[in-house]
Amino acid sequence: AQCGVLAPGASAAAERAIAAACAQVAAGTWYTWGGGHGPQPGPTYGQVDPTDPASEHDPERRGFDCSGLVRHAYAEAAGSDILDGVASSQYYTPHASGRFTAAQGLAPLLPGDLLAWGTSQDLHHIAIYLGAGKMVEARQSGTRLMVSDVRMAGYHGAVRIDTGPVTGHVFRTWGTGVWTKDRPSVSAGRVYAFPGPTTIRVQCQKHAEVVTSDGYTNDAWSYLPDYQAWMTNIYIQGPAWLEGVETCRF
Repeated sequence: AQCGVLAPGASAAAERAIAAACAQVAAGTWYTWGGGHGPQPGPTYGQVDPTDPASEHDPERRGFDCSGLVRHAYAEAAGSDILDGVASSQYYTPHASGRFTAAQGLAPLLPGDLLAWGTSQDLHHIAIYLGAGKMVEARQSGTRLMVSDVRMAGYHGAVRIDTGPVTGHVFRTWGTGVWTKDRPSVSAGRVYAFPGPTTIRVQCQKHAEVVTSDGYTNDAWSYLPDYQAWMTNIYIQGPAWLEGVETCRF
């Protein structure tokens, strides 16, 4: 299938990202598990996925996994490595300028938007929308990068990328395996766990449930709009009450 911008409305940066991904399709680049996650964006040799027998040749092949391809495409578009990480961290990026749910379907999407599959807690696949119901993706071991019809089974939603500077109140987390919550409470439902220190955007903060963890006690929680979730300020680098951040009114 044709790989390129298949609908109007894409930004210049999105068009550059699509061109970079489609160049890899034209080159016949392989999917490789773990590929594209070297010190710099670009194809790398993969690894054996212990859950997938088809990955046995991935260490012999230079290529990309799904998030490695997205990282490379948007690094080419932006001129910097703005989407380093796995599918979840790319979907929840502070470089988002718009978000779209699965219930909205494909109608509001533009070429260059990132499509994600899985759940809020476990996003396991990501691809780049081309328009006209098509996407470019690194799909699975044993295949080359390809253009596919968008699969709605398991589709979680999409994010539009702004390659410019991150705006708003930007902070960085610390610790590993720190969960965000759907309410400012330790007993609330889990949304997403930060695998390690992560750049986040904070909309507002408020006093709520007191939390004691890692030698700290604090009742301040911050709302993270990119995750639509809350996080205790204990795990945000900075003072207990973040300077310059307004109080939440909800």
